[in-house]
Amino acid sequence: MRTGVGAGGRGYDHAAVYYDSYDELLAVVVPFARAGLDAGEPTVVSLEQHKVDLVRAALPEKSDVTFLVADDLYARPAAAIKSYRELMTEYVAQGARHIRIFGEVPRSGLGATWDWWARYEAAVNHIYDEFPLRSMCGYDTRTTPRHVLHDVALTHPFVVTPDGRHLANDRYVEPPTFLTTPRPVLDHSVQYSPPLVEMTDPTPLAARRAVLAANRSGLPAEQVGDMVLAVTEVVTNALLHGRPPVHVRLWSDPGRLVVTVHDRGAGPDDPFAGLLPAPNRSLGGLGLWLAHQLCHHIALDRDDNGFTVRLTMGDPEHG
Repeated sequence: MRTGVGAGGRGYDHAAVYYDSYDELLAVVVPFARAGLDAGEPTVVSLEQHKVDLVRAALPEKSDVTFLVADDLYARPAAAIKSYRELMTEYVAQGARHIRIFGEVPRSGLGATWDWWARYEAAVNHIYDEFPLRSMCGYDTRTTPRHVLHDVALTHPFVVTPDGRHLANDRYVEPPTFLTTPRPVLDHSVQYSPPLVEMTDPTPLAARRAVLAANRSGLPAEQVGDMVLAVTEVVTNALLHGRPPVHVRLWSDPGRLVVTVHDRGAGPDDPFAGLLPAPNRSLGGLGLWLAHQLCHHIALDRDDNGFTVRLTMGDPEHG
C-alpha cells in the first residue's frame, strides 16, 4: 500500500502539490527536504533551474540534497522512469530505508505532449511502488492548464497543501483504469495536409526507406535515425501482434517528422506498454518502449477502428 512509507514500511506515497506563488512552493519543498535530511534519507529535488536556485538558497549551505534540472530529466516519460528507477535502486542497495523526491514536469510538458506525461503520472503509482518512496509533484496553478489539473487530480492518491497538510485524494483512480480510458489525440497541424507517404502492410525495411526518402524536416541526422528505428520497431509490432491491414502514413515539414502506424487490433493488453519494457518479450512491447525512449512524443489512440501509434520527432508544438 502507498501508505507504507509513512508507516515505516515500503511502498509509494505519491502526492500532488498545487501552488500559486514561489513562497507557497518553498513552504512545501523546504520542510520536505529538511525532514529528509534530518532523517538521513536520500533527498532529491528536480525542478526547472530558476526554481532549483530558489530552493537551494532557502536550504542551509552545503545541504546534502541532490538537485536535478527537470528539463533534462523529464525529456521523455519512459526515460524519466528508467532514470528514477536506476537512482532508487542504487539508494536501496546502499541501505536507504526511505527516499524523498520532489519533482515537477517542466512547463514544456504541459502543452502538446501532456498526454504521455498524464500516463506517466498514473503509471508511476504502480511502477515505483516497489521502492520506499515518498514523492511530491508540484503544479503551478498560474501556468498549468485546467485539463492538466484535472488529470493531476486523477493520478495522485494524496494532496499536500502549502500549510503542510497531507490529505487523501478522493478523486484518485487506479492506474489501469486511467490508462485504459480513451483520451482524445489532437492532430498536429502538419496532419491537416495529405500525407507524403501512405503504405499498406509495408515491410519494416520499406517503412524505413520511406521515412528517409520523404524526410523534409531538416532535423539532425541522429534524430532522423532515431525516428527510422522507432518506426521500424512499431511497424514490426503491428505486423506481428496487430490485426491487418497495417497502414503507415507520414508527414514532414521543416522541423518535424510525424508517422502514424494503424492496425485493426485493440493494441497492447498491458496498460503500461511503452513506459516499461514488456514483461513477456515474446508477446512484443519492447519495441514500443524503445520508441518511447527515442521520439520527442508518442501518442496512443484506441477507437472502434483499431489502434494507432503516432510518432513525432521534432517540436510537437511546431507550426
